[in-house]
Amino acid sequence: MNYNFDQEINRMKTACEKWDDLETRFGVNDVLPMWVADMDFKAPPAVIEALKERVEHGIYGYTYRPDSYFKAIVDWVSQRHQWSIKKEWISHSPGVIPALAFLLRSLTQPGDKVIVQSPVYHHFFRVIESQGRTVVNNPLSFKDGRYTMDFTELEAQIDSSVKMLILCSPHNPVGRVWTREELTRLGEICLKNNILIVSDEIHFDLVYNEYKHIPIASISEALAKQTITCFSPSKTFNIWGVQTSVVIIPNCDLRERYNREINSMAIGWATPFGIAALESAYRSGGEWLDQLIVYLEGNVDFVRTYLKNNVPQIKLVEPEGTYLLWLDFRELGISMEELDQFILQKARLALNEGHIFGPGGDGFMRMNIACPRTTLEKALLQIEQAVKQLFPTGK
Repeated sequence: MNYNFDQEINRMKTACEKWDDLETRFGVNDVLPMWVADMDFKAPPAVIEALKERVEHGIYGYTYRPDSYFKAIVDWVSQRHQWSIKKEWISHSPGVIPALAFLLRSLTQPGDKVIVQSPVYHHFFRVIESQGRTVVNNPLSFKDGRYTMDFTELEAQIDSSVKMLILCSPHNPVGRVWTREELTRLGEICLKNNILIVSDEIHFDLVYNEYKHIPIASISEALAKQTITCFSPSKTFNIWGVQTSVVIIPNCDLRERYNREINSMAIGWATPFGIAALESAYRSGGEWLDQLIVYLEGNVDFVRTYLKNNVPQIKLVEPEGTYLLWLDFRELGISMEELDQFILQKARLALNEGHIFGPGGDGFMRMNIACPRTTLEKALLQIEQAVKQLFPTGK
């Protein structure tokens, strides 16, 4: 069947953070929100039907994870990512960021150093620091409009107190889908220095057709034993609200330590709606996802063409995955603070400010394009009009 991603759906008054809580985050409530990383599309019909069926049963008591739940995960990862995982490797978390907190608590000690690669998902910094660990930033290199890892600098930053590296794969916000060669080189450095890799792969299904996501743990047995992989159907199928994420830990010792941590806090329970949503998404959501990717690629094409023809001062960093665009506003020649206010007050948009993603983010903005094209067109028109007001004689 054909799915309608052009449908505009009113999300107001649904306790939606993206649309209903703008005042808290931005101090205004009359701007177009394109920030929080969820989609303005309905979940796949199969997921909606599975949740309806579960709701209509009427009893929502204690729930365990049946074999069918594990099989859905194993089959999805095998079919979509050509990685054979075992049922016993699978653990759980309400979300990927909580999983990072539990992993930091169970596998590192206060004061240990943890590497991230900025500009990167801003909650990485927060979760590391909140657990009393120290951030070591290995900034990505940006050259000719493309980001790459700086392996030379990475090796120079490593000392005996570095215990973990958090990899963002695909990378949020810059949209890179790391190649096998890049991941292999990164893995070699971590293996050599006995550094655990925690790979946040929550966007791993959202990769454009020219590219291929490779789970870093799938590259070799040695890397599998050194890597914890976190993902979820939440971004793929727009079901973050069911609070169900997957943590793959092939190393038995690491898995036991992680499970002790979550069990000590009594947070390992399953929810009936999480089970129903995950199973139905991974069993029946493939065709919907394929069409979603095509639609998102169309949105990327639309942004690329619009900016080139109407606002050439703003550069699109070409995305290889995710529905989050990294836009370069530096040619406008305004300060970080001025850019924040320009987007909010002049363009009337709520975007994620580039500087919150750490060093290297100044002068950029992150835009969520998982929305109907009419919404995207409106946002770009507002940017165009704001730029023309900023430079009435052109620039």
